[in-house]
Amino acid sequence: MLMPSKKDLKTAMEVFALFQWALSAFLIVSIVIFVNLYLVVFTPYWPVTVLILTWLAFDWKTPERGGRRFNCVRHWCLWKHYCDYFPLKLLKTHDLSPSQNYILACHPHGLMSHGCFGHFSTATSGFSKIFPGITPYMLTLGAFFWVPIFRDYVMSTGACSVSQSSMDFLLTRKGTGNMLIVVVGGLAECRYSLPGSSTLVLKNRFGFVRVALRHGVALIPSYAFGETDLYNQHIFTPEGLVNRFQKWFQSIVKIYPCAFYGRGFTKNSWGLLPYTRPVTTVIGEPLQLPKIENPSQEIVAKYHELYIDALRKLFDQFKTKFGFSETQELVIV
Repeated sequence: MLMPSKKDLKTAMEVFALFQWALSAFLIVSIVIFVNLYLVVFTPYWPVTVLILTWLAFDWKTPERGGRRFNCVRHWCLWKHYCDYFPLKLLKTHDLSPSQNYILACHPHGLMSHGCFGHFSTATSGFSKIFPGITPYMLTLGAFFWVPIFRDYVMSTGACSVSQSSMDFLLTRKGTGNMLIVVVGGLAECRYSLPGSSTLVLKNRFGFVRVALRHGVALIPSYAFGETDLYNQHIFTPEGLVNRFQKWFQSIVKIYPCAFYGRGFTKNSWGLLPYTRPVTTVIGEPLQLPKIENPSQEIVAKYHELYIDALRKLFDQFKTKFGFSETQELVIV
């Protein structure tokens, strides 16, 4: 009987790490809901569910009050396999002072934001060595914190809610050296996540600029080169029923349902695994903003445009190094 090689074992661990994170939402949420329904309907242990819901109500604001990170979770060796799968790399262009706070806007969202998660929600990609004294807070949808147990797992990685009250708390009540990571394009950007694409949903996204102005913190542009190359996506004909459903669904819940696929377990097969292509996140120069407690829309629009210019400059500086042609432009929609 042939024993698996070290390379086979390493590959298996990388695949397990990917599926563990990607499927954790579905598995944990399903188990929590099923178990509690079972306790309430079929057993006399319904007080357990009451206690869980009571704790949830008591702990409801924690994702907006700095979360509850556990460094032991962030240092799991499993995340090292996660980052090695692609692999994920981080490139610094400027030093950051721990005496300030920052808002880092991460582009593009891609389909699963693998690069963003690997760098800022784990401690295995080298972020703390590259930016000593800086604490990253990955900001994500509040819906991830609605389910007991799963919310604690998400918070353990250092994630917090992306709400305004959460950002205000992190920028005023947690001292300095904090970096708030916002994936500005959000799930609406998934429709543009195609290999070779450089289209960002940013034209009408002003919220992160307004928060930065209210607190007088620097905005940092970043671009994850290779993020949109991890999956293929089937594009339906504009006049087709599926395409019309996608647009209707997006108009209702602001999420674009995608028919995406990657590689399978065997060579040349389709599956849900992302392609093994490097993703390099380049962190640009901080754009320092003045502190204006109640900025007008005109002022917000002015600094929003300055941010877009800085992002374009960053993209143009590194695009040829990471697979784009000299003529490729950053498209803002």
